[in-house]
Parts: sequence; structure tokens; C-alpha cells
Amino acid sequence: MLAALAPGTSTIELSNRGEDVLATRDAVVALGARADERGTSILVEGGRLHDPTATIDARNSGTTSRLLLGICAGHGLSARFDGDESLRRRPMERIARPLRAIGASVQTSAGGLPATVRGVRNPPGGEFELEVPSAQLKSAILLANLDATGPVRISGDRNSRDHTERMLRHLGRDIEFDGRTIELRPGGLKPGRIRVPADLSGAAFFIVAAAITPGSDLLLRDVGLNATRTGFLDAMLAMNADIEVSNERELDGEPRADLRVRHRSLRAITIDGDLVVRAIDEIPILAVAAAHAAGTTHVRDAAELRVKESDRLAAIAETLRACGITVAEHPGGLDVAGGKARLPTTTLPSYGDHRIAMAIAALAAPTGSHAIDDPRCIAVSFPDFLETWEAAQR
Repeated sequence: MLAALAPGTSTIELSNRGEDVLATRDAVVALGARADERGTSILVEGGRLHDPTATIDARNSGTTSRLLLGICAGHGLSARFDGDESLRRRPMERIARPLRAIGASVQTSAGGLPATVRGVRNPPGGEFELEVPSAQLKSAILLANLDATGPVRISGDRNSRDHTERMLRHLGRDIEFDGRTIELRPGGLKPGRIRVPADLSGAAFFIVAAAITPGSDLLLRDVGLNATRTGFLDAMLAMNADIEVSNERELDGEPRADLRVRHRSLRAITIDGDLVVRAIDEIPILAVAAAHAAGTTHVRDAAELRVKESDRLAAIAETLRACGITVAEHPGGLDVAGGKARLPTTTLPSYGDHRIAMAIAALAAPTGSHAIDDPRCIAVSFPDFLETWEAAQR
């Protein structure tokens, strides 16, 4: 998205080819950018966006729809956005409200997609308070205000992901952020080279599988260790996981390292507050780790998981119960009683959610294969997951 806004050609290396990324690529092309595949890279020529000629299909990607609503709102673009059935159920008004505040017209359908936006140019900037500490929300506000005539200040964050802030700095913007507030000053974007680290969210399924499977010894290279994303690692280390971090370095604004994971007995912990914000997408796989930990793990402050691709709290609770684990469900969390999981007696539903499907794979690692109803949903974020999974088990 930022490469599409920057005048000139940017090179994005090692980019994931998941459906969410492809939806974003196709969307920025519909808005006037050019995107060419070059091996493991995508070359994006940007700087001259225009109204799309048809509805932009964000497919299953909340990031695509929400952030591009922001871009259109602040760059004088008019567009209609839609998505699949799952995405249509996800809330969009929290994005629409701050975009209306800059003067854009945004209409949603009962608070969700389809949505239309008619943008303004050169908004005035100003102060914004986040309704929830969400990386998608603050990123939409930032992208809407990239051409603001005055400074922009966003408050109310709680260490949610800061990839957008880091990328803006890498591409030449004057921005400061400390995990609580963000200040963006007027300026322009420059094209650049962006080398993307391996995704910690994808690595999490392999890390937990190795941690709970006797005899495991797994090395994962060049994994992104952005501090706003390492809540998962902090939780696993608190659970006594054997994870060794080496070769730490920073490249193109993002820290990364190699991770070695070996099996060791785990213990129960409490996961709440800011730790949940920093591990929000990894809560389902942390619940799998909790199923193998001594004691009862408590998850709180995670109501946001109710409005993801599925109701992830309910989905992972039902998955664990089907494998013999005792789980108590709360409005914003879970209590997972550790014990030895068993093979399920029926095919497990993926709920059309890539993270639930991959969590089932990790759950099966120490017990044997589990049948799931729809592995195709994994392609949303990790199209090579099954091949990589099989290679890791050799």
C-alpha cells in the first residue's frame, strides 16, 4: 500500500503469497498502481492513484479493506469495498468514524461491508483517540492523513503492532511513536527496498508444535521479532518453553532473529492486559500450548477475538474440547486446564479460519493426525503451510 502511494518503484522482497497479500496487490492495481512479480519479489510502481472502475474485493482480508478505506478517504478517491461472507461480518464503523472526522464520506452496510468511501484531499491533520488499541485502526488513520497539511497525533494505543509506523519511517516520513501515542508530521513518501522477515504469527504454529512434542529440535531462520509482536514469545517463555534466540539484527526497520525450539514441559500462566494486545492473533495457538501445560491457563481481555474471521475464542474452545481438554469460556477469554490431549473422534471444523486450521495441526503434532473439514482456508495467510509442515516433521 505504501509503495503504491510513493512516487517511483519500490521492491518488496520475500513477500508472502497468501490470499490476503494477493487481495491487497490486486486492490492497489485497481487503484492505479503497477505490481510486477519478480521471483520472490514484487515490484510496485506507485504515485498516481485513481478511482477504481469496479468494486474492490478484499476477499477475507480485514487489513486490505480497512487500510485501503483510509487511503481512499485521505487521497480524494472514491471506491466501493466488499469481501467474503466472513469479512462482511467484521466491524467497519470503528474505521469509518475517524475517516468521517477528516471530511470523507463513508457509508457502511449495517456497520460492515459493503462500504463506500468518497475521499477528500489534504485533510487538516489533528488529534485522534483510538476506540480500541488496534493496529488496523491506527494504520487507517495514518494512511488517511499522509497528505495532511498539519501534524497528526494519535493516542490510546497499547503497544499494538507498529509495522506501519516503522515502514513510514523507512520510506522517509517524519514520525515518532512510543507504543502509546503516534505523531506524524507533514512530508512525502519515498520509494524503497523492503525486505520482509518471516512472519512470527506463522512461525508460532511450528514453535508450539515443537515445544509440546517430545524429541523435537527445530530451527526457524530470519523470524521477525518486532517488540509489538513478541507477546507470543513472552508468553511461551513464561510457560517454560525452550526457545533460544540467536543472530539478532535489524533490516529495513524491522528486528529479526533465528529461533531454536526444543521440547520441554510447560506450565500454566495468565495471559491478559497488554500481553493480549501484543499476542492477539496468537491466542488460539497459545491455547494449544496451554492444553499441554501443567495447571490451568487463564486468558482475559481478548474479546476482540470474537470478531475475527471466526469467533476464535469459541472456535478454539470447541476444538480443544473435542480433543479431551477441559475449557471454560468467558466473554473475553478462556480457562484452559492442561492435560494430555487425545485424538478426536470426529472431523474437526476449521470454521473457515486459517489460524484455527493451523492450530489444529499443532495440536495433532504429539498425538497423531487430526482430520479437518477445510484445509484450503490456510491459504489466506500461509499458502505453503502444508508443505512446510511436512518438511519440519522429517
